[in-house]
Amino acid sequence: MIEAMTAGEALPKIPAVKVLLGVPACLYGAVGLLRSDLYRRGMLKERTLPCYVISVGNITSGGVGKTPMTLYLAALIRGWGYRVAVISRGYRGKAETTGGVVSDMDGLRMDAETAGDEPYLMATTLKGTPVLVGKNRYLSGMIAIERFNTDVIILDDAFQHLSLFRNLNLVLLDSTAPFGNRHVIPRGVLREPLSGINRSDALILTRSAENTLHPDVRFLKIPTFAASHEPFISHRVAAGVTMTEGGCRPVSNRFDGEKVFAFSGIARNADFFKTLEKMGAKVVGVRAFGDHHPYTPSDIRDISDAALLADADIVATTEKDAVRCQKYGPFPLDLVVIGVHMQLYDEARFIRFIRSRLDSDMAQTVSGI
Repeated sequence: MIEAMTAGEALPKIPAVKVLLGVPACLYGAVGLLRSDLYRRGMLKERTLPCYVISVGNITSGGVGKTPMTLYLAALIRGWGYRVAVISRGYRGKAETTGGVVSDMDGLRMDAETAGDEPYLMATTLKGTPVLVGKNRYLSGMIAIERFNTDVIILDDAFQHLSLFRNLNLVLLDSTAPFGNRHVIPRGVLREPLSGINRSDALILTRSAENTLHPDVRFLKIPTFAASHEPFISHRVAAGVTMTEGGCRPVSNRFDGEKVFAFSGIARNADFFKTLEKMGAKVVGVRAFGDHHPYTPSDIRDISDAALLADADIVATTEKDAVRCQKYGPFPLDLVVIGVHMQLYDEARFIRFIRSRLDSDMAQTVSGI
């Protein structure tokens, strides 16, 4: 078990700026502990959906691969014959507050601006699997059950969404620094006090270079798995062609020394630029924007001008960024879109874990136990 750090332990002989950050961090952490305790004691009530619910989340801020993991799980469980739906909050999408169906078995029902970049990306990837958005996950879940007869709901980024019961909590951690500096926001990157990790049923260390565990998690009595982010070229759009007109999927997932101008607006832009180099690209220029950056025609013109000035051969971005700027363009150079899929090192053990939990819990539900 991980115990919560007390305020006295959090601030030993540290610079003034850390003290200043420590005050709101302590308040933030205290509120998180109180909220969690109220749910644990039943003083705040969680709601239960009449289906199996899996949460894919994290305890830190920043990107750890929740979207690729959600895509992986949805495809895996659907392959076992279960009817699956994915529910996301729809962060910064127009439907975040009102909720709604992004896609159903017949295709898309929302555009990227309405759904939000991540739900839209999942909807275009998971063809035939309903994707829904909305802050009220319970309401979205009931819609999924009533309209699509859903057996399993996968909640994207919902570890802190304590108002909805989930049968399985999967928590993703960055393998290089699973808990950051062990302090909550704003002094650190923890979304809640570290003791919250005890709610998880399994941990997945993403961005792992090998099948090893970080010292910070080895002592935890929680099933833990290691995974890597494997980049691939999703598609290539020819110069002068808009993304909505489509592109082709290249045979190779590597660049042949091409000069690349890269841009992105994700949590870890620097990692994306390094990934391109590892894929064989010669990065001659970059533009880094804030996470979930809302692109404008001016941004696209600036990127295009900078790419030409850098004498680049192609422009490259991420799938999430491509979703947010697909209605603009075209670019004067070929555009290469990079996706990421989750690769579990001990995939067979992970699949056995998910399958055993799912089949066992579903059997108990059917038998009324």
